[in-house]
Amino acid sequence: MDELLSQLRAAAEPTRLRLLALCARGAFCVSEMCQILGQSQPRLSRHLKLLAEAGLLQRIPEGANVYFQLPAGAEVARLVLARLPEDDPLLQSDRRQAARIAAERARAASDSFQREGMEWDEMRALGLDAEALETAMLDALPPRIGTLLDIGTGTGRLLELAAPRAGHALGLDASRDMLALARARLSERGLADRTFVRQADMYRLPIADASQDAVTLQMVLHYAEDPAAALAEAARVLKPGGVLLVADLAAHGRADLLSRFAHRWPGFDDAELAGWLGAARCALSSTRDIPGPLAVRLWAAERLPAFNAA
Repeated sequence: MDELLSQLRAAAEPTRLRLLALCARGAFCVSEMCQILGQSQPRLSRHLKLLAEAGLLQRIPEGANVYFQLPAGAEVARLVLARLPEDDPLLQSDRRQAARIAAERARAASDSFQREGMEWDEMRALGLDAEALETAMLDALPPRIGTLLDIGTGTGRLLELAAPRAGHALGLDASRDMLALARARLSERGLADRTFVRQADMYRLPIADASQDAVTLQMVLHYAEDPAAALAEAARVLKPGGVLLVADLAAHGRADLLSRFAHRWPGFDDAELAGWLGAARCALSSTRDIPGPLAVRLWAAERLPAFNAA
C-alpha cells in the first residue's frame, strides 16, 4: 500500500502528469522536455527526480544525456494516464511538440551519418533483400515472446516488426545516432509501451543472466572484433530453452567489403558458428539461406539447460 500511495502522490501534480503522458509516448532527455513543456530545466529535473524515485519513470543514461521513459509494466502510471482527456489542450500541445522533437532528432541523426560518409542502411547498400531477411527472422521467433533482446538494433526495424508478439522488447546499440533513429521510428508507430532502446556494448550487456526469452543479432557479427565473446554474452542473458537468432553474411570472398564497409569478418560458415555457439552452451537447431548478391544465412540456436555437477 505504501508504494501505491507514494506513486499516486508523485503523479498528483499537473506538470508531472504531463511528463508521464509524454514519456508514455517514448524516451526523452531533460533538454527535450524543456522545449516540449516550455519550462526550466531545474524545475523539470525536480519533477523527474520525484517520478523516478516513485518508480513511475525509468532513467536511462546515454553519453552526456539521461533519457526518461515509463518502465516496463508501469501499471499505476498507465491507469492514471488512461483517465486523462485526449482533447486536453496542454496534452495536445505537448504531443505536437514531441512529434516535432522526434522528427528533428531523426533528421539530425540521418544528417550525421551522411556527413561522415557512413552507410547506415547496409542491407540496401549491399543489394540484399531486407524484407526476405525480416520475414525469416520473424518466422524463426516464437509466436509469443515474453522478453526479446535485439543486439545492434540499428534503426529499430526488428523491434517494430516483433512488437505485436513481445511483452517487452529491448534494442541495444553502441551508436547514439542509430538510437535517435530508432526512438523516432518506435514513437511514430506508437510502440513506446512495449519497445525500448538504450546504448550498450554488446560485450557487456546491461542485462541480468537468463532473463531473455529470445535474443537476436542481425547483420552485427561481421563487425565484431571477437564474435565468440559476443555470442557468449548473448547466451549469458538467454533463458534455458530460449532462442538465439544470428543473421549474417555467409562466408564470401569479397575482400573489398572489409575496407569499404569496415567489416571485420568475411562472413561465417556453419562450423564456425556451431563451435562458438557450443562453447556458449547453445545448440544450433536450424539454418536458412536468404539468396541475394551476397548470401545471407540465418542460424537459430537454443540455450541449453544449466549444467549441475553431481
